[in-house]
Amino acid sequence: MIFPQLGLRRARLDDRGAVTVFVAICVVALIGIIGVAVDGGGKMRATERADYVAGEAARAGGQAIDPADAISGKAIVVDPQAASAAAQSYLRSAGATGTVSVSGDGKTLTVTVTGSYATSFLSAVGIGSLSVTGHGTATLLHGVTAPEGN
Repeated sequence: MIFPQLGLRRARLDDRGAVTVFVAICVVALIGIIGVAVDGGGKMRATERADYVAGEAARAGGQAIDPADAISGKAIVVDPQAASAAAQSYLRSAGATGTVSVSGDGKTLTVTVTGSYATSFLSAVGIGSLSVTGHGTATLLHGVTAPEGN
């Protein structure tokens, strides 16, 4: 009768398998940290691209100056409809979507690009995509020896 009690006591004090649980928890935590690093870097690259595309779209729209005002020497301003159309055309060619606005004085064009980044690791925890926004601005300058804002 003494032997069965010894086996029961030994089973209660045995810690076999505890290391396996610890390693499993650590591996899951490390995979999570790696996932945040990889997907965080991917979102940063996507944001940089959105900023680049927005800047290029703003430059494309900034080329659409109002010829009647420019030729007469009245002002160097963009034609709002033509500038918006040129910027939207650039956005479409780059595979991006966004908004275009022209300032009231017709000298500044602002483009905002919106999109998303499809996650690689974070999708395992239910985060399938992260929103991305890029901004670009073009201001009209003209001059022969130095840029003038008028």
